[in-house]
Amino acid sequence: MTGALADLPLKNKRQFLKNRHNIAAAESYLRRSLEALFDIGRHILAKSFGFPATEYKEIARGLQDKKLLNEEEAELMRKMAGYRNRMVHFYHEITPEELHEICLNHLDEINLLLDRMLHSIGKKE
Repeated sequence: MTGALADLPLKNKRQFLKNRHNIAAAESYLRRSLEALFDIGRHILAKSFGFPATEYKEIARGLQDKKLLNEEEAELMRKMAGYRNRMVHFYHEITPEELHEICLNHLDEINLLLDRMLHSIGKKE
C-alpha cells in the first residue's frame, strides 16, 4: 500500500492539494497501510505466541513484550495506532496539509516496522 502512496505527487504539495482525488487516495492508502501493519502484528502475536491482542495499541505492546520490537519501535507503532484511530473516528479533524506531511515524511516508518516484524519471524533477511 505504501507503494501506491509513492505514486501520488507528494513532492509537489500544491499539485497534491489541488486535486481532491489525491487527498482521498492518500487517506485510503495510508489508513489501509496502517491497518495491514496492525493485522500482521496481530497475526504474528496470535499464531506464534497465543497472544490475543484486539486493540491496536495492545498489538504494539505485545510485540514489544515478545521482543519483536524494541521500545522505540513499539512507541512509534502506538503513535501510528493513535493516528489510525483519528483517521477513522475523527477524520474531520485531519487536514489535507497534515495528510500530505505524513505521507511525504513518514511512510518509511511503516515500512521499517513491517520489515522489523518480518525479520523477527524469519520472513526477511
